[in-house]
Amino acid sequence: MLHDLVEQYGPALIFANVLAASLGLPVPALPSLVLFGAMAAMHPGSVGTQLVPVMVLSIFATLIGDSAWYLAGRLYGGNTLKTICRLSLSRDTCVKKTERFFGRWGVRVLAVAKFVPGLSIVSIPMAGAMGTRYRTFLTYDSIGAALWSGTGLIIGALFARQIDMVFAAAGRLGRTAALVAVGLLLLYAGYRWLRRRQLISTLAAARIEVDELAKLVATGDTPVLFDIRSQEKRKLDPFVIPGSQFADERQLDEIVAKYPRDQKLVIYCSCPNEISAAWMAKQLNEAGFSDVLPLRGGMEAWRDSGRTVEALPGMMPPEAAVDHIAPKAV
Repeated sequence: MLHDLVEQYGPALIFANVLAASLGLPVPALPSLVLFGAMAAMHPGSVGTQLVPVMVLSIFATLIGDSAWYLAGRLYGGNTLKTICRLSLSRDTCVKKTERFFGRWGVRVLAVAKFVPGLSIVSIPMAGAMGTRYRTFLTYDSIGAALWSGTGLIIGALFARQIDMVFAAAGRLGRTAALVAVGLLLLYAGYRWLRRRQLISTLAAARIEVDELAKLVATGDTPVLFDIRSQEKRKLDPFVIPGSQFADERQLDEIVAKYPRDQKLVIYCSCPNEISAAWMAKQLNEAGFSDVLPLRGGMEAWRDSGRTVEALPGMMPPEAAVDHIAPKAV
């Protein structure tokens, strides 16, 4: 039954599956490529003849979905990344690590992004937001799509017998096997979502509001302000709260050595849940600092409230981000 279905509709099914995955829908695409590669090896006279068309369709489906994310990054700049940050099941710090990875390697990361969980969904819109030419984007994304789809098909072909045994066993179990597989996927997604909500709830207790920080600044009692956004985020949004210092949560020792433990510190980032800022505040509290608070809403909340921001000298936002960032500065 499965063989007949793949033989008749295999290319169309793979195209739809890969397109949905590249658009960001929670459907795994690599397992379908592995399965098709296995069936092509087991049935070279029928399914095997569709191997090259399937790989070509997989590449095109990937490019279509990725181009939609690239265009979103191009049109909406850092707002697209903030949306991803809000919807991601991973911690905001994971998104930040991906931004740094892109900053180090540039658009070349697209050649391997599909193999690294979380890297593709951030690096693709970032390529658009950073003003990468579409031709350059397509070149590296095509390489990545070819490597990724080819790897899935090859793995399926190499382990065809083992995969065939697994599906034979699943076939004997019938609908029960499918229900178990779906149930496990739902349990995993639910676990990740619950862990994220627990983390946000744990870290959300202590915050400083924008109005409270503004009063401290107005009375001359300004705390030490740490901007912990990644360098790549600052390129997209080259403005800071006046008096801010750049800090890196990977270099806490420098802060610990420089400031007295009773110094008031305020930390801000740009992700909607301020997870990065809250996590750093927690680390500094554990290091002995008694008055460390994340800024609720981060940079966006400060700017949206009408407070003054400073432009970073010598740093201009990419063309795609100018219309969405500069007008907000006061």
